[in-house]
Amino acid sequence: MATDLSRPGISRLLERYGVSVVEEAVAKSENEAAAAAKRIGYPVVLKIVSGEISHKTDRGCVKINLMDERELRTAYGQIMRNAGRARVQGMLVQKMVKQGIELIVGGRKDPQFGPLVMFGLGGIFVEILKDVSIRVCPVTKAEAHEMIDEIRGSPLLHGARGTVPVDTGKLAMLLASVSRMLYEHPEICEFDLNPVIADSSGYLAVDVRVVACKA
Repeated sequence: MATDLSRPGISRLLERYGVSVVEEAVAKSENEAAAAAKRIGYPVVLKIVSGEISHKTDRGCVKINLMDERELRTAYGQIMRNAGRARVQGMLVQKMVKQGIELIVGGRKDPQFGPLVMFGLGGIFVEILKDVSIRVCPVTKAEAHEMIDEIRGSPLLHGARGTVPVDTGKLAMLLASVSRMLYEHPEICEFDLNPVIADSSGYLAVDVRVVACKA
């Protein structure tokens, strides 16, 4: 049976592999978004769900740190206006995540080597710094620790300049789990968790992008 690569399907897949993701819900209307935010608990983030909008933040289609229903409803209207004529599948309501170091965990299917897993600094730093390490899937936890230590930004993860070290053990488990998922699901051609917010207590994956292989 083919793997369900819809947003809910991916959430279930990540759960099976033990990947910690931020609490979220997809809303089809402003009232549904308000109800979801009340259930999840403020503050929340509101993100558009549209296959026609790649850079959501640049288009003004992401609103963060919404503290109550009034702010959420205002943000909902602003996002819909900013989306213009793009087709909108819904709105993603997510629990606002506390601050931490932004990382990326991803992978792709290489024609020669097969599935590859990637780790590096995430968020806006991905395209600017291109500070990543790559391995062929699947990787062991020991190999995952090597990947973490290989990036130039690794001192940030270990407490450079007096900062609190992140839990690299949990990050290594995340890398090993994602690599196993990519290895066991060849129908996934591209996969990104970006950002993954890491701190001393662990991590939370905030956003996910999946591209299925063409039949």
